[in-house]
Amino acid sequence: MGAIGVFDSGYGGLTVLKSLLEYMPDYDFIYYGDNKRAPYGTRSFEEVYEFTLEAVKQLFDKGCPLVILACNTASAKALRSIQRKYLPEAAPDHRVLGVIRPSAEVVGALSKTHHIGLLATEGTVRSESYRLELEKFSPHIELFQHACPAWVPLIEDNKAHSEAGKKQIREDIEQLLSMSPDIDTILLACTHYPILASYLRTIIPDTVRIVSQGDIVAESLEDYLSRHPEIDQQLSRKGTVSYFTSGSPDLFDQQAEKIIHMKTNARSIEGGPFK
Repeated sequence: MGAIGVFDSGYGGLTVLKSLLEYMPDYDFIYYGDNKRAPYGTRSFEEVYEFTLEAVKQLFDKGCPLVILACNTASAKALRSIQRKYLPEAAPDHRVLGVIRPSAEVVGALSKTHHIGLLATEGTVRSESYRLELEKFSPHIELFQHACPAWVPLIEDNKAHSEAGKKQIREDIEQLLSMSPDIDTILLACTHYPILASYLRTIIPDTVRIVSQGDIVAESLEDYLSRHPEIDQQLSRKGTVSYFTSGSPDLFDQQAEKIIHMKTNARSIEGGPFK
C-alpha cells in the first residue's frame, strides 16, 4: 500500500494536487517539485526525460505505485518513453500517467466555434502532443498554440504580478487571440498557469472560456482507478499529504501556501536519499 505520487517541475503541479485532494480526500499523496531545475519548458527532450525518470524512481522508492506527471512538459517529452521503455522491465506493477491525454479528451467538446487556443511551454508546443491527441478525440477542432516561455520563471520567482510580468502576460494573450477571432476556449496547458487565473480573467474577454487542468485530471484519475481496481487496491487511504522539493523547503512552503492555501512543511531531497 502506498501514496499517489504527484510530480512537477516546480509549483504548477500544486494546482492539480489541489483538485486531487478535493476529489479524493481519503487517499494519501506525495508531492515532489523539482524547483531547483525549473523551468522544464525550454530544456531538451533528453534532459526532461532524465529529470522526470529520476523523479519517478524517487517516488517509486518512496512506495508510490502510481505517479501522476502533473507537468505538461514532462508529459509531452517523457511520459511515453517511461511507459514503454522503463516500466515494462523495471516496474511492471507500477503506473505513470500524464495530464495531456485527459485534457485532450475533454476540451474539444467545450468549444462551440471549434477554435481552441492553447497556452503552454515551448517544449509542450514543439512536441505537438496536444494536436496529435486532439486529432484522435476531436478531429474537427482547429488548434492555435502559443508558447509562453516567460510565465513559469515569473511564477517560480514570484514576479508574475509585477508590472513587467503583467505586461509580458498581456502580450502573450494578445498574440494568441490574434491567431483567430473565433477562439472561444483557451486551455491552460501548463499546470503553473492556473496560478495566474484571476489576472487572466481580467484580460481575456468574458466570451472566452478559460480551462484549467486540475479538475479534468482529478476526474480522469477517479475514472482510471474505477477501471483498474488492481492499481486502486495498492493505494493507501489515510488522508495524508507529504511534500518534497529539490529547492529550498522554506521558499516552497511560502509559495505553496499562496497557491493551495494550506501549510505544506516541505522537505528537501537534496544531499541525501529521498526520505
